[in-house]
This record gives sequence, structure tokens and C-alpha cells, in this order.
Amino acid sequence: MLFDSSLRKELSRSFGATLVVIVTIVMTIMLVRTLGQASRGSVDPGDVLLVMGFTVLGQLPTILSLSLFVAIVNTLSRMYRDSEMVIWFGAGRGLFSMLAPLLRFAWPIVLAVGALALVIWPWANQQIDELKTRYEQRSDVDRIAPGEFQETAGGSRVFFIDKDTPSANTASKIFVATTAPDRETVTSAKSARLKIEDGQRTALLSNGERLEILLAKPGLRISEFAEYGTRIGQAQASDHGAGSTKTATTLALIESSSPVLRAELGWRLGLVFAVLNLVVLGLAVAVVQPRAGRSAGVMFALFAFMAYYNLMNVGQSWVGAQRLSLPALVLGLHGGMLAVGLLVLAARHNHWSWRALLPRRQAA
Repeated sequence: MLFDSSLRKELSRSFGATLVVIVTIVMTIMLVRTLGQASRGSVDPGDVLLVMGFTVLGQLPTILSLSLFVAIVNTLSRMYRDSEMVIWFGAGRGLFSMLAPLLRFAWPIVLAVGALALVIWPWANQQIDELKTRYEQRSDVDRIAPGEFQETAGGSRVFFIDKDTPSANTASKIFVATTAPDRETVTSAKSARLKIEDGQRTALLSNGERLEILLAKPGLRISEFAEYGTRIGQAQASDHGAGSTKTATTLALIESSSPVLRAELGWRLGLVFAVLNLVVLGLAVAVVQPRAGRSAGVMFALFAFMAYYNLMNVGQSWVGAQRLSLPALVLGLHGGMLAVGLLVLAARHNHWSWRALLPRRQAA
């Protein structure tokens, strides 16, 4: 009882500290990435925090798995380094007896990863796609911000209006640059007003000039106008949510026979199996070398985690390309990792060595 309580208490402290550090790093990376998407016009600047939050929520299964693995390796390495493991071994505790308290500590995390991977992951991706689609399908008028150069939804026009805008339907000091396959035009005007006819929005520019360049002919054409109308507000359709594997529910993945959807199902199930395998691997590889530094165990855990998840990505691509079936992926990768972890754990528990398997030399 004392062994279980002390081990869980130290695992809780290590897991909490590791989780805070990793979440902070991931949130910083996602914030920079989301701000880059907002600067390119893919995300509404007002939805940056929402998109970042949904993205971090979707990455929580991986974050929890990594935090648990690092916490186990770090805690057991500290116990080896401070000779606490020698005391527990002398009291009759073996490595296999430590597996039960580790699993009792990890089962809430396994349930959380299962819920996040099977339910929250597609929901978060669906929310992100809806935010991006809603922003891309806005009309050109809604996308224009006073005092800023703003590209339209189709990418063929760039608008600019002065900050001193009288009202929502009028503007002053307008600049419009249009790119077409055969020509480029630049239009400027002192004022403009919005007019709606037959459901179409038209901007009526007043007191301006228009510069037109024909790409197939040299020279340019300059014209002045008292009033000029241009149609705006055409929203283009977007296909973000059409056939997206990341937004499909887990039930839809189970009922589908598509290789791509089966590959996505294998990835989500693999996140749950990986947590259990990482508990066994963490107990099996937590060895401290006297000449190695304190961070050697953590670095090895990070490299092992990266290798495991890269194999999961490769397996997902193979299932999607019909080079491997889903049961073969689950049994081959996750079952193989479990077998390797148990084999290493048994070898350390029973003190097996390669030298014992080699034939001994006969004495002369």
C-alpha cells in the first residue's frame, strides 16, 4: 500500500508538471501558426483564439500520451538514481509488480484519450472547418476593413477604403486593383456608395479615374469618370467539409469501407492503444546509466515516442493506399510494440542476458 501511494503521488506531480510544459509549448506553436493563417486570409482575425483552442483540443490525445510516458520514465529513472528501486527490490517487489499501480494511475488518462480521439477530435476539426468556411464565404463587402488592404474571396481584387468612413453603406478615398487573365486595372475614386439591385450588391464609385493595362498589348489606357459601378459581394463556394476524413464521426468510419476512412479509424484507435503500450514501454526502458546525465532518460523517451508515432503515420498511409489492412496494422504495430515491451520487461525482471544464451567455453 505504501509503495502504490508513493508511486502514484510522484507520478501525479511529474505528470502535472510535464503536461503544463507541453501544453504551453503546443499553444505557442499553434498561436503562431494560426496568426500566419489569419495573415494569409484563411482565418478571420477575430477567430484566432477559437481556432487555436479547437486545434489544441484536437491535439490533446497526443499531449496526454507524451506527458504520461515522460512522467513514467522520469519518475522511475529518479527512483533508480536515488537507489529507491534497490530498496523495493530488496523488499520483494519486482518490475512486474510495478505494472499494476502504473495501470491504475493511467486508466483515467486512457479513458480521456479515448474520448478525445473518438469524439472530440472530429468535432474540433468540424468546428475549425466551419469557421474557415464561414469566413471564406463572406461577401467582399463584409471582408473590407477601413484603413486596410483586403483581398476578396476569389483573390482577383484588392480593396482599400479610408479610415474616415461616413457610414456602413458609404466610403471615401477608395482604391480597387483587379486582376484578370487578359488585363489588370486600377481604379481610384473620392467616394463610393453601396447599392442593392435584384439581390446583387453594386458599388457606385464617384469622381475617380481608371487605369487599364492589356497584357497582350503594350501601353496603358487611362480614363476618368463621374460615376462608375462595379458588382461586388459574390461569395464563392468552399469545399472544406466535403469528404473530410478528420471531420467524419467515428461511427461513420466504422460503417464505411473506404480505405481512407479506415486509415483514419486506425489512427484514432491507435491513439488509445498507444497509451497502454507506452505505460509498458516506460516501465521497460526506465534504466539509469551511472555515466549518463539526468536528462538521458527523458531524451530517450522523446525519441521513442517520436519513432512510435511516426510508425503510426506510416501505417495510416499504408492503410489508405491499400497496402495494409486495418487489422494487420493494429496487430502488427500496436500488438508488436506490446510484445516488445513485455519481452524487454520480462528480460529485466528475470535478469536475462545475451551472455547466458551463448555457449560457455570448456576449461582447458
